[in-house]
Amino acid sequence: MKQIEHTEASDRLISSKKNRQMDEVRGSILVKFCAFLMIAVSIAITIFLGIKGLQSFIVNGVSPIEFLTSINWNPTAENPEYGAFPFIFGSIAVTLLSALIAAPLGIAGAIFMTEIAPAWGRKILQPVIELLVGIPSVVYGFIGLTVLVPFIGHFKSSGSGHSVLAGTIVLSIMILPTVTSIATDAMASLPKSLREGSYALGATRWQTIRRVLVPAALPTLMTAVVLGMARAFGEALAVQMVIGNTRNLPESIMDTAGTLTTIITLNMGHTTYGSVENNTLWSMGLVLLVVSFMFILIIRYLSSRRKI
Repeated sequence: MKQIEHTEASDRLISSKKNRQMDEVRGSILVKFCAFLMIAVSIAITIFLGIKGLQSFIVNGVSPIEFLTSINWNPTAENPEYGAFPFIFGSIAVTLLSALIAAPLGIAGAIFMTEIAPAWGRKILQPVIELLVGIPSVVYGFIGLTVLVPFIGHFKSSGSGHSVLAGTIVLSIMILPTVTSIATDAMASLPKSLREGSYALGATRWQTIRRVLVPAALPTLMTAVVLGMARAFGEALAVQMVIGNTRNLPESIMDTAGTLTTIITLNMGHTTYGSVENNTLWSMGLVLLVVSFMFILIIRYLSSRRKI
């Protein structure tokens, strides 16, 4: 009887091992398939956008130098011009300006939640920050259009309040939760030994934050800022509602402007597929892709500099 029970136990153990091995095999296959799918989709998008974006230069004869440096965009004229520099400049301007606003606010908020606020304070603030991430961009744009644009319009001598400043403020609010969330995780992941060692040497809390914690987390904090900039650079709808969408090169933050994303979304549906104007819009999409890759490279570089 004992021999039969021992045999049954051995059979169950062998069956359990086989089931675990099969689960590991299935899990490995699933993970590898998902990884391969992600790589394949990324490569396919890059190849497709590269082919479409280069057609305006190779097939239609548009000069790449003129495309990147000219300030004249008039594809429907008798002598069409395809200068995308005003839109490239607009995208870069609102991205950098929004980062200048969101970066100090986001990092300061992360420091407050991790080093200053009591435990209940972070439990309240963290869900609020995460809630802001989930708000659709059209809501930000609508609030900017109905509240921010009229407010800025009161301070302009002529025209409405659509401006680079309006787009900057809307974008800074949109990327603030991203910067704050990542910066908070970076500050919270620092080992307690850094704080304890600093306090043991007689440093105050602010000296510990400024001279020990922030430098230690700086690569990750910069990564948070770059991720926010990447989102700001690719945002279309919210910016389109408040920036004015003009073809002119802005001379100040109170002037209207256009970005690569807003011009693509406004004009793509009104062009003939395969036309010169349509291909130049695809070229703008290629510029967006190249800049996105640059942001990724910067993030990878900053990640490699992490010491903790």
